[in-house]
Amino acid sequence: MTKSEFPLGEVYGHLETGPVLLLSTRHKGKANVMTMSWHTMMEFEPPLVGCVVSGNDFSFQALKATKQCVLNIPSVELATQVVGCGNTSGLDTDKFAEFKLTPLVADLVDAPLIAECFVNLECRVVDTRLVNRYNFFVLEVVKAWRNPAGPEPHTLHHRGNGVFMVAGETIKLPSKMK
Repeated sequence: MTKSEFPLGEVYGHLETGPVLLLSTRHKGKANVMTMSWHTMMEFEPPLVGCVVSGNDFSFQALKATKQCVLNIPSVELATQVVGCGNTSGLDTDKFAEFKLTPLVADLVDAPLIAECFVNLECRVVDTRLVNRYNFFVLEVVKAWRNPAGPEPHTLHHRGNGVFMVAGETIKLPSKMK
C-alpha cells in the first residue's frame, strides 16, 4: 500500500469529526496498538491533538516514557480489528500479529504506522501537565500520511457500550476557516 505525505494544515479535517483511532507506540522494542475514541483538536497549525489514555492501558507507559506515537485512522472495514485491539491488552498480546495489522516505519517517530489505516499521523508529546491528574496528553502532529487511492473511506465513531456510528455522506459548505 502506498502512502503520500499531505500538508499538516489538513490534519484538522481528518480529526475534527471524531473518528475512532488506533494509537500505536513502541517501547523497549515492543510495538503496540490501542483503540482510542477520546481525542480533540486543540490547534490548526501546528496541529495539536489532546487525548486521554487510561493509566491502566499498556500504551500509557509507552507514551509517557517515549513521548511519541502514531494516530492511525481506520476505515469501517477494520471494525473487527478496532474492537479486537480495544478488548485486548498489549501486555500479553502482539496486537499487530493477532489482528493482522501491518507496521510501517515512520519518518520522525519510533512508533509504527499501520498500513491498513487510510491516515497516519506521527506525533510527539508536547505537554504533559495534565497527565498525572487526567491522563491527558497534548500531541503535536509532526508528519501526516494518507492513502491517495480512492475516495475518503467511512470512519467509525464510538457511541459507548460497543455501539458505533459510521460516518456518512460528506458535504462542502462555504467557510472562512482553513
